[in-house]
Amino acid sequence: MKLPPIVSSLEVGFFTILLVTGLSTPGQPEITSLDTGNIEDILNNAGVALVNFYADWCRFSQMLQPIFEEASNIAREEFPDVTQVVFARVDCDQHSDIAQRYRISKYPTLKLFRNGMMMKREYRGQRSVTAIADFIRQQKVDPIKEIHSLEEVNTVDRDRRNIIGYFIQKDSENYHTFEKVANILRDDCVFLAAFGDVSQTERFSGDNVIYKPMGETVPDMVYLGSLTNFDLTYAWAQDKCVPLVREITFENGEELTEEGIPFLILFHVKEDTESLEKFQHEVARQLISEKGSINFLHADCEKFRHPLLHIQKTPADCPVIAIDSFRHMYVYPEFRDIEIPGKLRQFVLDLHSGKLHREFHHGPDPTDSTPGQEDGEVASNPPESSFQKLAPSETRYTLLRDRDEL
Repeated sequence: MKLPPIVSSLEVGFFTILLVTGLSTPGQPEITSLDTGNIEDILNNAGVALVNFYADWCRFSQMLQPIFEEASNIAREEFPDVTQVVFARVDCDQHSDIAQRYRISKYPTLKLFRNGMMMKREYRGQRSVTAIADFIRQQKVDPIKEIHSLEEVNTVDRDRRNIIGYFIQKDSENYHTFEKVANILRDDCVFLAAFGDVSQTERFSGDNVIYKPMGETVPDMVYLGSLTNFDLTYAWAQDKCVPLVREITFENGEELTEEGIPFLILFHVKEDTESLEKFQHEVARQLISEKGSINFLHADCEKFRHPLLHIQKTPADCPVIAIDSFRHMYVYPEFRDIEIPGKLRQFVLDLHSGKLHREFHHGPDPTDSTPGQEDGEVASNPPESSFQKLAPSETRYTLLRDRDEL
């Protein structure tokens, strides 16, 4: 850098210190390095913890490091209590056991924890100081809206899932359990609470929690378990807040794809709620035992035109059911057949057994051959996976193709 013609040695020295130390970023970053000896204690005692799972050799990890450190400085200034917000990191090369425990499949991965529990949704936003700091601020906003009049209950948004708690007071074990559940499920349900005199008429047998499903005519459901039992309360709320059939969007597509299990998708016109209700009913009736081995999803035909074209369909053909195995896509023959007992279930079982893949490449199995079709006749070629394109990108992450390399 060119200096002014006359500069004293003292000025040069001070100017050099400014360049070397970077005084524009005050304070030292407070990033906690996690290992097998301290991870449980640190995460269990942190209200909110953002953990960076990284590898030193990964260029995306290297790029994130100064951003993550600066965001931690901002968080420390705004939330000085060290138990409120924790920024931490795990060197996945040094601690591969921790990386495997949390199923890390790409670097860097930013996982969010609350009181030691890992949240399902990780941070996938912009990698900037402002965006990460804003994300932490959002996590610290109280997810529970206080009700000051029972008339407010009649005005809740019935297009959302609502859980309402009625408590004698805020400072109680029951409410602290409710608060903990609300923090975990804040993205899935709207949580409301009333206290004291306002809630009295709803506390006919003590503190009370109800679930108001989507839809004006759907009846409320009452929680009958103990509010001091977190596991029981959380399991009940999760069952209500996280639907069996979820909507896939471009915003959550990466997250759903990274779960690594095939999709059973209903493509439907947004206004066609009747087809969606039929699909939800049949999934619950025929496929509840397959939960965990396949994701049940529905998608807007207009927004997901490209995957439809991929299977030679258009929005005019909707409703359409298909499986995306992340290798190929397979179309369910006729939507109207989903109410035939066991037919939708068999479609999914044929995926798991390899029958769908085998028949697409080699024609129907001999026992399933139709009259006039010769043995070995190839029925068709299955189109390649369309939703695989929503998976984490190599322009943003270092992907681990084989988890055994951890």
